[in-house]
Amino acid sequence: MTTNEEIIEVGSLKWFYREAKPLGRSDRLPVLLLHGIPSQSYSWTQVMPALADKGYTSIAPDWIGFGFSAKPDRRDFAYTPDAFIEALTEFIQTLELERFSLVVQGFLGSVGIQYALLHPEKIERLAILGAPVSPEAKLPWKLQQLGLPFVGDMLTQDPLLVDRTLEGGSRYGISDEDLDVYRRPFLKTSAAGRSLLATVRNLQLTQTGAEITAGLKQWSQPTLIVWGMKDPWLPFSHAEQLKAAMPNAELVKIEEAGHYPQEHWSEKVSDALIGFLRR
Repeated sequence: MTTNEEIIEVGSLKWFYREAKPLGRSDRLPVLLLHGIPSQSYSWTQVMPALADKGYTSIAPDWIGFGFSAKPDRRDFAYTPDAFIEALTEFIQTLELERFSLVVQGFLGSVGIQYALLHPEKIERLAILGAPVSPEAKLPWKLQQLGLPFVGDMLTQDPLLVDRTLEGGSRYGISDEDLDVYRRPFLKTSAAGRSLLATVRNLQLTQTGAEITAGLKQWSQPTLIVWGMKDPWLPFSHAEQLKAAMPNAELVKIEEAGHYPQEHWSEKVSDALIGFLRR
């Protein structure tokens, strides 16, 4: 099963995304996979073929400012949750996705959840993998540094920040072959670092965490919460509190995984998602 790389123009923004389709026809709804900071859609490339094998078309975009999508100046794109939600809404409309299951991960996962809360009619099922779901969620120091005045300007221009962040969050090494993909945008243009800096500075985690907590208490669609038990940045207690507050949620623990479970434990993530989607 191959994963195709696509580019689409949405208004003034260029989106890069990966897509994997099942062989033959399938009546299963598609799955939209959203990555975290400072990752890319590439992080889902081991999960997408598994979904396709079970009849699910999967689509994984690079967020605006990340990977191989557009990296506009902050005067043209605010890099706030509202800006990301608006851009994601237009991307979904352009792809003509009428209804789909949504999978979100990491510190941009909050934006995906906010989109779902605004557009529940679009969402068949929701899966949350190690994302901030509480107003108590805080950016780890490793990510906070990327938004600091002067310091952040320097750090976000260093391609090795990808190694330090992804390996620090996952608690495992990442192959040079994979790191080459993650580093490439930072080697290609300084705009990648500026976009990352602007995103970290504008995440508004306390405000969005409060909105997410309140919104998910009223959420009725089936929800899966997947948590890496070695996540150094988001405590498992946040997942437990969310599960207790949601009448239609289930919780899966991956004992060996850290903050980016799809990186090293893609088989377990795939099994959890496929089981959830097929119920």
